[in-house]
Amino acid sequence: MNSRAVFFLIFLVCAGLLGVAFYMEHFMGLEPCPLCWLQRFGFMAAGLVSLLAALHGPQGFGVRVYGFFLAISAGAGLGVAGRQLWLQSLPADQVPACGPSVDYMLDVMPWMEVLTTALKGTGDCAEVTWRFLGLTIPGWTAVFFTLLVVIGLVMMFRPARKSGWIQG
Repeated sequence: MNSRAVFFLIFLVCAGLLGVAFYMEHFMGLEPCPLCWLQRFGFMAAGLVSLLAALHGPQGFGVRVYGFFLAISAGAGLGVAGRQLWLQSLPADQVPACGPSVDYMLDVMPWMEVLTTALKGTGDCAEVTWRFLGLTIPGWTAVFFTLLVVIGLVMMFRPARKSGWIQG
């Protein structure tokens, strides 16, 4: 499989995951917390990098550059998912207080304060509202972000070959 196809497949996976997130919000009634929004942005960034790479069709060094940006964007998302998993593991008496919704914060706070508050997480972020096969939503996002980081690192460090998905 060539790099263009791999990047396009990653784009489709990210778009699918975002579709699931919006379905869970609008049809299942699960309100996203600030850390959930940041994880969505992580998938948006990874998907955008992958779409650009698929359209560009890089070879050689270009594959490594796109792999780097894929690993960075997915790594940031993995960090946010890890933070939310940590909040979910806290005993009830140590969970931070619930905060305002992201929409409200965007209306009344400066952008950097919204980002800082979101990165800290709130009590909403510690609430487990859904599980599938024993994993919570941030557990599943951590799985997908980890896969994307690994793929990005493989693209960065795999030796160039005449044939194979890393080259063309």
